[in-house]
Amino acid sequence: VNDNPSHYRITLSGTVKSPKLNFDPIFLMLTPIPLGMKTETAINIIPQDYLRQSQIQVELPKLELEDGDRIYPFSVQFPEGQDIVVSSDGTNIELICHIGFSSSRPVSFFENIFFIDEEGN
Repeated sequence: VNDNPSHYRITLSGTVKSPKLNFDPIFLMLTPIPLGMKTETAINIIPQDYLRQSQIQVELPKLELEDGDRIYPFSVQFPEGQDIVVSSDGTNIELICHIGFSSSRPVSFFENIFFIDEEGN
């Protein structure tokens, strides 16, 4: 390089990976229970390709009943926290989420629960 007029060409290439969340199980079906009782199940949330810490927020569905009343029968708890953590080897640590359901009125429905990171993904 010193006093040598040779030219060097460097080519770089890469792949951009968007962070995403996978779930185990991918589909949740809660069994029928008596009115006013609570059922709960645990799911694993598996973050992938997060390069920095983020936090998961949850949007729970509200149900509108035939008489116009609205209820929020779902509850969500993260016993070990809602933070997506990047380990020292660059992988993301799984999160445990407990999803609960309880209703004092009879309901049957098919709804989505949305898990959103700080970037809105």
